Amino acid sequence: MKTLYTTEVTSSGDGRNGKVRSSDGLLDTALALPKEAGGSGAATNPEQLFGAGYAACFHSALRLVARERKVKLSGDTVVARVSLAQDEAGFLLDVELTASLPGLSREDAESLASDAHGRCPYSRAIRGNVDVTLHVSA
Repeated sequence: MKTLYTTEVTSSGDGRNGKVRSSDGLLDTALALPKEAGGSGAATNPEQLFGAGYAACFHSALRLVARERKVKLSGDTVVARVSLAQDEAGFLLDVELTASLPGLSREDAESLASDAHGRCPYSRAIRGNVDVTLHVSA
């Protein structure tokens, strides 16, 4: 395995009600527990940050698979819906990914999304640990 990039992000303050900052300073933001979880909701939260990263990463994987198949995408989007849940053992995440691929047949859209799910680093990292539901619209 060849490492292509490494980043470092530091959490300070009070965890979910604290602050995160990347070593290059490009990410520097306050965090707040969502209102739905009993917090103020006054700032972003780890689930939003995870969703942003997952949506962007999955979208890149989707576009890579499309390029390899010589499929032209236009107006495509990926939405990551990240839920914080709780069971008897503690807290966990649940993810719904929705890929919108206008202009493609449903079969082609589902095939692209499935292949992207197999290649996306986020999908690979959480496979078997986080329930991910993949939805596709064409």
